[in-house]
Amino acid sequence: MKIAILGGDGFCGWPTALHLSNVGHDVVIVDNLSRRRIDEELGAESLTPIASIEERVATWQELTGKQLRFESIDVAQDYDKLVNFIRDEELDAMVHFAEQRAAPYSMKSPKNKRYTVDNNVNATNNVLTGIVDSGRDVHLVHLGTMGVYGYGTAGMKIPEGYLDIEVTADEDEQGNPTEPHRIPQQILYPTNPGSVYHLTKVLDQNLFAYYAKNDKLRITDLHQGIVWGTNTAETALDERLINRFDYDGDYGTVLNRFLMQAAVGYPLTVHGTGGQTRAFIHIQDTVRCVEIALTNPPAAGDRVMIFNQMTETHRVRDLAELIAKIADAKVELVPNPRNEAAENELHVRNETFLDLGLNPTKLAEGLLLEVTEIARKYADRADHSKIPATSLWTQNQQAGVPASVSAPVA
Repeated sequence: MKIAILGGDGFCGWPTALHLSNVGHDVVIVDNLSRRRIDEELGAESLTPIASIEERVATWQELTGKQLRFESIDVAQDYDKLVNFIRDEELDAMVHFAEQRAAPYSMKSPKNKRYTVDNNVNATNNVLTGIVDSGRDVHLVHLGTMGVYGYGTAGMKIPEGYLDIEVTADEDEQGNPTEPHRIPQQILYPTNPGSVYHLTKVLDQNLFAYYAKNDKLRITDLHQGIVWGTNTAETALDERLINRFDYDGDYGTVLNRFLMQAAVGYPLTVHGTGGQTRAFIHIQDTVRCVEIALTNPPAAGDRVMIFNQMTETHRVRDLAELIAKIADAKVELVPNPRNEAAENELHVRNETFLDLGLNPTKLAEGLLLEVTEIARKYADRADHSKIPATSLWTQNQQAGVPASVSAPVA
């Protein structure tokens, strides 16, 4: 397949591009390199050294002989360029990672909230409109988030996108009274976003439903859990291919941050009680899931196919205790900057990927040690002043939360 990876320079996009290229697809990376500019804005680099996109692409071709191209397009702004690209490249599929991905960053200020909505929603609508405008039958695979569901189970396992319900009716289709009767329906699972970032993924979900219905686009939406780990088989081939390792308070996700904190002798900072339960997936499984989704597309006219892209759930304090035991680290409870429940359960269905052949990478001690070794190797690049999270969910937290809070969970 000819596949464009939108946001292919990022944490999930880069290893996905390499994996799909490695298994034989013709891959083009599309990116505006905004994630690198956000590093400059925040004064926080990846713990691992990231080569330029030009060096990354050249290294892959040098090592494997496989062609990998880079196109500089801002999909949220350069609509005409995007449409011409889709048409001229004769794309079969697009993988959409081209969104600002951090919940804490989205809550940092009014400016960040506006940027996150402007960038993410415009990017998604431009991609969808661009596919229609191009006249091509392009399968779109989008990286969404488990966060669209919120963090609670309503006493049931969260289904994969859709909820079976029954409505009680007391009239027929012409409006004539009838005996009360139940009509089965299926609706999108009710959303409950926990940040502006998660809200944009909810808006994405509704855009997808509309374009699948109105324009018969083939769309797969992957509701992904928190990604942990750093390298995949491809990014581990050469240091010039190494993947990002974000540890700062805005972009670092909880498990990677715990592993990094343990490596540099920093306490494992747990928000509140640590009772937040989250869904997780290893980066190697992320790229495999995207491949599975690409090779199992919905038919034109079908509703959006939704997968829960996660392999396991864990409570944050349990993760901290596990890593503290492995790395002989200390755990520190700090105030929670988020507006969320102190404790939650999370039970999720993920049968679709398992039925299609995913062999999950579980949170094993060996893999945790592998990531810890990466953190130790590059520990001298860590700026400890960037570890605390300073983004607050509500204004009334300003006086109550000290600057030492850290370890965002998504």
